[in-house]
Amino acid sequence: MPYDLSQQVLRTDAAGMPIDWISYQEAVRCYHLGMVLYSCGDVLYTIRGGVNSLTGMTSSVEVNSIIATPSATQTKYHHLPNYTPPLSNNTLFVRDGMTCLYCAKPFKRSELSRDHVTPVSQKGLDTWTNVVTACKRCNNFKAGRTPEQAAMTLIAVPFKPTHAEYVYLRGRKVLADQMEFLRAHFPRTSPLRDRVDQY
Repeated sequence: MPYDLSQQVLRTDAAGMPIDWISYQEAVRCYHLGMVLYSCGDVLYTIRGGVNSLTGMTSSVEVNSIIATPSATQTKYHHLPNYTPPLSNNTLFVRDGMTCLYCAKPFKRSELSRDHVTPVSQKGLDTWTNVVTACKRCNNFKAGRTPEQAAMTLIAVPFKPTHAEYVYLRGRKVLADQMEFLRAHFPRTSPLRDRVDQY
């Protein structure tokens, strides 16, 4: 059975704090350079190299779904409580479950838009706690009004994700063992916990 080489590897720092997703090429490079301090999770794939002319043996590297490497990120800002991850439509839509937070219906990515709860025209900010996923129909209807002014009700409160939550939101295909690892780093009050538990 061929390996799915598009599957991302979850990279953490030495303390086990999630850093980001890396490709299998980057993971193999970390193994080759001796940067992998430890690994956990399932073996995703075995990458085979060339044949040693002296021994006749083929080199190979087993790549796990989660690897820890030395990193300066242990002391960087993104592990501090006041860290704010970058805001993008892709991560926003995943945060809100690909669902319009006004009409509560799920949509394809192309049918969604970013809505400012307090409109920019009313001094609303482009921040995680002031933006929600909205279908284009609801966004157009709301226009430059607040939900109260437009007589619309939000089905959930927008929130700023922690770095671990942000890493989860950026994952293209998060495996069960990676999901469990990331969940352990979510705050106890994280709205994403229920969704991960359903997964």
